[in-house]
Amino acid sequence: MSLKCVCVFCGSGFGLRPEYQKSAERLGHLLAEQGVRLVYGGAKVGLMGAIADAALASGGEVVGVIPRHLMKQEVTHDGLTELHTVTTMHERKARMAELSDAFVALPGGLGTLEELFEVDTWNQIGLQQKSCGLLNVSGYYELLLQFLKQAESERFVRDLPAAKLIVEADPEVLLERLGTHS
Repeated sequence: MSLKCVCVFCGSGFGLRPEYQKSAERLGHLLAEQGVRLVYGGAKVGLMGAIADAALASGGEVVGVIPRHLMKQEVTHDGLTELHTVTTMHERKARMAELSDAFVALPGGLGTLEELFEVDTWNQIGLQQKSCGLLNVSGYYELLLQFLKQAESERFVRDLPAAKLIVEADPEVLLERLGTHS
């Protein structure tokens, strides 16, 4: 399968490590260079802004999806190829999923995790079959991966969604695996 559009979930902040921003920028450049459209949360701040700016700087198409109530808080990016304004966070996630062939989570907080788990849950219950990946920059997601293994061993999770998650530290390898996974 050739990827046409990838949705990226990531932080509206930069985090403590400069590697997070560098990886977001690298992924943005790679998406553009490979002709893959980026869908993301529509902000110009933090890792969200870094990946969008990088993709745009490399001539890529970038689609933002942002709820009206977050437009002022997250500071909407005004240089995007397309901006979809929605009413709720639920609509945001549904629109992002509708527009995308695959999903990637970069470092981020609760919103990033919630978005990733929702789309991966949709895979698990058969609502969609789209690749999901974690860009595990500097081991950011190691404890989460341990938790998911624990949830499986305790039989709270069957057919572990994490087993379907593609986990890589290198953006280029992650994109390659996402495109061949479906």
